[in-house]
Order: sequence, then C-alpha cells, then structure tokens
Amino acid sequence: MSRSGKDADRRVRTAKKRSASSIRWLERQLNDPYVKRAKADGYRSRAAYKLIELDERFGLLKGTRAVVDLGIAPGGWAQVVRKQAPRAKIAGIDLLETEPIEGVEILQMDFMHDAAPDALTEALDGATPDLVLSDMAANTVGHKQTDHLRTMALVEAAAWFATEVLEEGGAFVAKVLAGGTDTDLLNLLKKHFKTVKHAKPPASRKGSSEWYVVAQGFKGRA
Repeated sequence: MSRSGKDADRRVRTAKKRSASSIRWLERQLNDPYVKRAKADGYRSRAAYKLIELDERFGLLKGTRAVVDLGIAPGGWAQVVRKQAPRAKIAGIDLLETEPIEGVEILQMDFMHDAAPDALTEALDGATPDLVLSDMAANTVGHKQTDHLRTMALVEAAAWFATEVLEEGGAFVAKVLAGGTDTDLLNLLKKHFKTVKHAKPPASRKGSSEWYVVAQGFKGRA
C-alpha cells in the first residue's frame, strides 16, 4: 500500500531495463479501475466496457442474431456479445492470435486480405450479420497524420464490408480517431444508414484520441 493508503497512488518501481514509457503504462494499468473490473468480471480487456457502455446508450445487442467482430483480439468485445446475446452467432478476425472463446469462430488473418470478407461470412454458417463491430487500429509509426490515415483506411474498409454484408436494419460500430469520421466515410455511412452518431464511452481513457462512430438502421442494398 502507498503512503497515502490509496490504490490510485500506487507506483511501479523503476527497473534498469524498463523504459519511462513502459513504467507509465504499468502505473496506468495498475491504477485503472476498468482494468480491475475486467479482471473481476472475467473479461480479457478493459475494452469490454466500451462496448457495454455503447450498448447501454444505443441498444446495439438487443435481439442481435449474428455479429462480425473485426479486430477481435484479445476477445473482450466478443465476450460481451456472448453474455448479452448468448444465442447470436459470432465470427471474429485479427492478425494477432486470439485464445478460443466458446461459441465464437475466430480467424487469424489480415482483414485487408481479399479472402477475408468471404471467410467471415462463411464463418457465420449462412447467417446474415445484423451487427458489424470494428475495434481495429493500424500499428502506429509515430507520425500523427500517417497513423490517422492508416487507421481511417481500416475503418473505411470495415464500413464498405458492413454495407456489403449487413441485414437491413443492422448496425455498424467502429473506432475512429480524434476529429471523428472523415468526410467521405461520413457521407458513405449517412447514405446507407438512417442514423450516424459519434460517441466516446466513459471507459475510453480521457487522454485517448479514440472515438466511436455508431451507424444504425442499415437501409439495405439497392
């Protein structure tokens, strides 16, 4: 326990081979109430609460029958879907290896690969998704504009995928960066969905540049 007697004041001792940034990250993890809640509730990551909070605001998971989870690793969002909509079919994809989740079909491959869209729809065993989730973000290179462009390219690809596979009335949720959704992407979403809103759930760290775009009421394909 710290001198003040509060967990929030805990600090990580400096190790010779530990960088200042890694020390800050460890301190933040140790003192983060969402990290503690995730461990207590059995979720693989604090990100689970972002989806929980988005669901509370937008009613995303009620009545959901089939879900595609883009950027599924480590699996926190899929765990929430399983809990909130236990009968829903779920297919997820990620470049990173993801530990198995009961009732979830997980593909380890690049979503940008030509074969990924068909592989995901096949993984749903014929079900048409009524919800596409994307928590994808490109690996950062340290250049703000480049990082933004790379991540938004993933979001745009996810949005196009959603418009190709969603059931009429379905929804699309994706992580975007500060500044919200780019104009072209926003126009795409407004064209295909009845409502498009931005949200920053409480579980998203205040210092983070991430926001979420929530598009609901898919109008269907012409």
